[in-house]
Amino acid sequence: MSSRPLPDAWALFRHRPFALYFWGRALSELSYQIAAVAVGWQVYALTKSAFALGLVGLAQFAPTAALVFIAGHAADRFDRKRIVQICQIVAGLTSAFLAFGSFAGWLTVPDIFAAIAVFGAATAFDSPASAALLPSVGPQGMLQRATATSTAALQVATIGGPALGGFIYVAGDGAPYAAMAAFWLFAAFLTGAIALPRPGTSREPPTLRDLFGGVSFVRRNPRLLGAISLDLFAVLLGGATALLPIYARDILYTGPWGLGVLRGAPALGALLMAVMLSRYTLDRRAGLRMFQAVIVFGMATVVFALSRSIWLSVIALAVLGAADTISMVIRTALVQLATPDEMRGRVGAVNFLFVNTSYQLGEFESGITAALFGAVPAAVLGGLGTIAVALLWMRLFPALQKVERLE
Repeated sequence: MSSRPLPDAWALFRHRPFALYFWGRALSELSYQIAAVAVGWQVYALTKSAFALGLVGLAQFAPTAALVFIAGHAADRFDRKRIVQICQIVAGLTSAFLAFGSFAGWLTVPDIFAAIAVFGAATAFDSPASAALLPSVGPQGMLQRATATSTAALQVATIGGPALGGFIYVAGDGAPYAAMAAFWLFAAFLTGAIALPRPGTSREPPTLRDLFGGVSFVRRNPRLLGAISLDLFAVLLGGATALLPIYARDILYTGPWGLGVLRGAPALGALLMAVMLSRYTLDRRAGLRMFQAVIVFGMATVVFALSRSIWLSVIALAVLGAADTISMVIRTALVQLATPDEMRGRVGAVNFLFVNTSYQLGEFESGITAALFGAVPAAVLGGLGTIAVALLWMRLFPALQKVERLE
């Protein structure tokens, strides 16, 4: 990999807008990860129903999918910083409602599901706005590093958030929600402190063409279409992590502790790679590197599928997470660079919907394939399918393969 080291590793954090953005995003993601533990545990404690647990994901995904194109248009029409800040305030107040209801003892399952739907709606507006905001808060010419550094923050939250949520839960079922409220409201304070030129806003009423302008823009741009669709199909086919409980219990014979180690391995690999990419810039052949990363992702999936050693499985999953991070950082930077600022919200909404859908459907696809053919054949087929998609996309989108730099 041809790379260029960052002369000063702390240059990003001395840039005040990025530092405020970074810590605000980190606290928001930490809150979401705590919520995943607290909500799941409390819903199951109240219902003793696996079906109710399944509805938790649906309750959050449905408003996200329904609102994402409206949210993308809003990110291009209004002040993105204010949209992110309002979403953080709404999420923080919703968490405070859950905390108060839990401590007082009157919180019901319908109350929790209503709060989850509010979280989903906030996510729909927050994600495209925050993604479109990133190029504005980072120093000029440091988009890849800014993307990689913010990705590292998300990975730290992904690793530490569930553990922190479980630890805080010991103090009572309302304690995690109280922590989430504090984190989100402080994140809103940090976001509000970001100083940027006030954007101009359109006063024309939105049309359907405006709402779905991101879809049309992506379809007309081969680089964007290739990058976003590559991630969609690669994740859709390579969702072997959904089968980790089967591998831990029936194939690797490790028990719950092994499942925890396996689940943490991709995030650890992703974090280490994000830190590396925040210090080293890809100088050339960035498009080709993305294809190579997807191929490595598929190969690591196959190794994991065939492994009978937990340590080999952990290494394979860590490589899988690292390769996925390379692909994600390059794709995110490409999307931002190829999109004019007035379209970044709507294009970010398309990217967010594709990524979210690919993870959801990827787990579903892996589960169905495993039910039909068994866990090992399903994981092997998924890894080989990912490699095949990457090779096919190299032929279908040659312009994407020829992208050189990300700055």
